[in-house]
Amino acid sequence: MSKLFIWILTIGLCTSFTARAQTSESLATTVGQMKEIPVFTAFTFGAIKPTGWLKKQMQADLNGFVGNLDKLIPDLINDPIYGSGRLHKNSKVKDLGNNKEGDAEGDEQYKWWNSETQSNWWDGYLRNALLLNDAKSVARVKAYIDQILSTQDSDGYLGIYAPDLRYNFTTENGELWAKATLYRGLLAYYEYTNDQRVWKALVRAVDNVMTNYPLNASHPFDTGKNYNGGVGHGLTFTDVLDRMYQLTGEEKYLNYALFLYMDYSQFYAWERDAQLANALNKNYKLNCHAVHTFEHLRPMIVAASVSKDTEVKDALMEYLRKIHSVTTATGGAIGDEWIGGRIADATHTGYEYCSLHELMDSYGVLLQRTGDTELAESIENIFYNAAQGARHPHHSCIAYLKTDNSYQMRGTRNGDNEPGKTQTRYKYSPVHQDVAVCCVPNAGRITPYFLQNAWMQDQEHALVANLLMPCLLDTRIDNKRVSIENQTEYPAKNDFHFVLTLEQPMDLKIKIRKPEWAITVQSSEAYEEVGGYLVFERKFNTKDRIKLSFGTEVRVVEGIKGEHYFFYGVQAFAHPLKSIEEVGREYARGFTDYFYKPVEKVQYKYVNNHQAFYRNGKVEARLLNENTGKEEKIELLPIKQTILRQAGF
Repeated sequence: MSKLFIWILTIGLCTSFTARAQTSESLATTVGQMKEIPVFTAFTFGAIKPTGWLKKQMQADLNGFVGNLDKLIPDLINDPIYGSGRLHKNSKVKDLGNNKEGDAEGDEQYKWWNSETQSNWWDGYLRNALLLNDAKSVARVKAYIDQILSTQDSDGYLGIYAPDLRYNFTTENGELWAKATLYRGLLAYYEYTNDQRVWKALVRAVDNVMTNYPLNASHPFDTGKNYNGGVGHGLTFTDVLDRMYQLTGEEKYLNYALFLYMDYSQFYAWERDAQLANALNKNYKLNCHAVHTFEHLRPMIVAASVSKDTEVKDALMEYLRKIHSVTTATGGAIGDEWIGGRIADATHTGYEYCSLHELMDSYGVLLQRTGDTELAESIENIFYNAAQGARHPHHSCIAYLKTDNSYQMRGTRNGDNEPGKTQTRYKYSPVHQDVAVCCVPNAGRITPYFLQNAWMQDQEHALVANLLMPCLLDTRIDNKRVSIENQTEYPAKNDFHFVLTLEQPMDLKIKIRKPEWAITVQSSEAYEEVGGYLVFERKFNTKDRIKLSFGTEVRVVEGIKGEHYFFYGVQAFAHPLKSIEEVGREYARGFTDYFYKPVEKVQYKYVNNHQAFYRNGKVEARLLNENTGKEEKIELLPIKQTILRQAGF
């Protein structure tokens, strides 16, 4: 006999049909209250695994660009830059196969680029391989780990420089950056396998950094006034320090992270947006290379959590407000590739895939530190809209740059067709070697990092579902195994089936985030709503389950420049535009660049009486055809299903 569920209905009222996303005062409060110990404890890597459509997408990526990048650019991935090919004073600039368009900063950066390409790719590859338990890929990962550990020197040094250069720079270098990208992957591998060789190597390697750049007695970021983008990237070494602190509780790692941020703030830097004085200055507009701007949010978060000076927290909050002004309604923060003092625009400002990953990851760090659900909303928005919308819906490749309103993908941005334009980033590619092999590796990292924040544990040991997605949490509480699978097609549908598998009946508290767009809640059992979460607390049996369904309606979100976006649930919807596919460079069979030429140039204008409604996975709305001057009923698709499109009206 089937189990009878009692459905509990909660109704909330929409205060406004049109809403503008904004940085709230509640976030300012939680930022101001940040401490060294995060509000949430992150589970070790591997405790949360993908299921459903998310697992299928990850497997497709592993079979596609994520798992084959080393075959598509073997010279870059196989460069022994961490071992026999370490950089020294007489090292020459490498030919990376890119056209160096717009790279007026100089060639010194190209010496260390392969470390970023390799380590970010390996970081994403090994996370996908381990989470999917793909036997062939896991074997490759183990061989890589053995190889990289063999390059560590007797003093603990693990990096890309020979003794004549390491820790001795007055200009551009990749010392800390090469370490940050490498160590992040090693940390994930250690957390998944508990391989003590890897942990001991990491401890020695981080100690080596702190010995050679002594706390408050050295200046790692004093590297002159020439281009120093690699030096700026190196500030993300705080990612490693923060995780080492969380794994050990040793405050030396946090103190060193604070030292790095304060040192970075006092010297000349090309990537200066996050420097303390600029972040505090309400009149300063974000201007720099976007990926630096958004990844530097994380070092500032860690510094603000440990600093006794409230000025750092004030700077962080002001920085968040500035980031909001450069972010479109889909979560796409300007990154094409410089921010340049602009504000977000659906048509004229693009976003880089690297920037999407870095901002999403930064919000994840801040969510853990503050527990503010506004950040979970932002994370889901970035991943489900801007990031999914910059993946090719049919081929294994991604857009290096993408706009919300994407009227062409022929290399250049919308309308940039002047003679002499050499921009090639607005296309789909499994590599993007002509520009830089950075976005594709980060496209391999973004899903595992998104997944990592699905569940956390609060200070009362409650299990907290912060992000909604098909996944499986497998952990232990009081040394008893607890497994919870979220069976869902979200974001395509807003129904959830949390299936518990317990070693024995247990008293548990489970918190599930109620999305801000949810108007009604249907639940199979009673709950208490507290601080944006539905709280279920009782003795759960070994095979219990919680059924949830969130009701919603089409809503309009207004962008920074007044564009109107149609959302249903978390998903943004766009009007797809007909296009002609043009095939570009082929790297290998099944791995090709793609360009798209518009068939027609039709654009629509928002009208108040749009009569929008959702049906069968689509939004139907009445909009004004700017060519004919007449209103028409048109269909909008989830932005992730589109190539050329209009999303902001």
